[in-house]
Formats: sequence, structure tokens, C-alpha cells
Amino acid sequence: MSTPPAPKEPPLKRRSFTNFFSSVRYSIDGFFAAMKHEPSFREDLIFALLLVPLAIFLPINAVSTALMISSLILILIVELLNSAIEWIIDYVRPEIHPLAKRIKDMASAAVFLSYINCVVVWVIMLWPENAVWKRLGDMLSGH
Repeated sequence: MSTPPAPKEPPLKRRSFTNFFSSVRYSIDGFFAAMKHEPSFREDLIFALLLVPLAIFLPINAVSTALMISSLILILIVELLNSAIEWIIDYVRPEIHPLAKRIKDMASAAVFLSYINCVVVWVIMLWPENAVWKRLGDMLSGH
């Protein structure tokens, strides 16, 4: 018996500046598609745009600020993935099906968990014992 031939390796993708700029363009297109078609994404974006300046303004260290902002960005990322999953399910299986519901519910749960993560991060950073409130009061009163 002869052994079957080894499968051919797929060709390596070549990267160029054109590929890079195309990828950026596709990402921007996806962002604006979410803005246009996804009310939940728009709401999450408004939430993030309101809180990012607060995170920057608060008298906390750079790592804490970065953590607070990244927890907001994580919500946006997970919401984009959730929306993509929902669109795929609706495209592949437009009729109601229990597995489609389970998939959508799990993706929605991921968004919920990203919100819980954000709340936990912000509560930890703004906890009274961290002296953020005292530093904020000192800053506003000119001390």
C-alpha cells in the first residue's frame, strides 16, 4: 500500500503596505457599519466617550488610567464581536432555532461580563481608601 501524498502547505500570505492600508480601511468600514446598524454599539460608544475624559482627568496614576480606559474599550470590542455573531446567525439561519438563541445569548453574556469587568475596575480605582477623592478635592480647591 502506498501512503497518500502529504497535503500541500497553503501559500504564505504576503504583506505589503497596500495590504496593511486595505486592512485598516476594512476595519474603519466595520466600525462605521456598527455605528450605522447597531444601536447597542452606539450606546456603548457614548458611554465610553463620556467616561474616557473622566478617567483622564482623575488624579490617579497612568496605569490606573490605562486600566480604566481599556476596560471601556473592551466593552466596545466585545460588543462588535457580539454584533458580528448575531449577524452571522441571522444570515446563516434566519429562522428561529434553539441553538441560534443559545449562541446569541452567550455572545450577549460576554458583553454583560465586559460591563461587570468595567464596573469592578472603576470601583477598585475609585475606592475611597485609594485617596482619589481627597486628591480630587485638593486639586479642585487649589491645594
